[in-house]
Amino acid sequence: MMKIDRELRTNVEQKPIHKKTASKQNFEQIVRTKATHMKQQDLEKLLQDITEQGKKVARFRSFKDLARYKRLIQQFLEEAVFDGLSVKETRNFNPSNFSHKLITVEKIDEKLIQLTDDLLDQEKKTVDLLALIGEIEGLLVNLYM
Repeated sequence: MMKIDRELRTNVEQKPIHKKTASKQNFEQIVRTKATHMKQQDLEKLLQDITEQGKKVARFRSFKDLARYKRLIQQFLEEAVFDGLSVKETRNFNPSNFSHKLITVEKIDEKLIQLTDDLLDQEKKTVDLLALIGEIEGLLVNLYM
């Protein structure tokens, strides 16, 4: 009788341990997936705000609108690039991917400077400003995809 009792105890004790580990992993995956999905939605919303603000910059040519446009881009870059890099570095370090993001951020910065100069130049047409704003938005989309 003692022999049977020991076998039952070991089988009973082992099953709950496996279930807890599996459910914990599933929970972590669910949380990670939801967080990624929420972040992607936030970035898409921010990109829509950038698009709308870019239209205002081209239409009204005000420095107030330009300053808000730059702040939105800065916020997008902080969320998409800097937070994204820290996540990627903990999982998998890829030097070429890191340098690609830096080059893209540098291009965005150059385009923002050009947009500021063009906004000061009253001779520039609205179409030219819209084309430049479109280039900036294209670079932003490349960052988070």
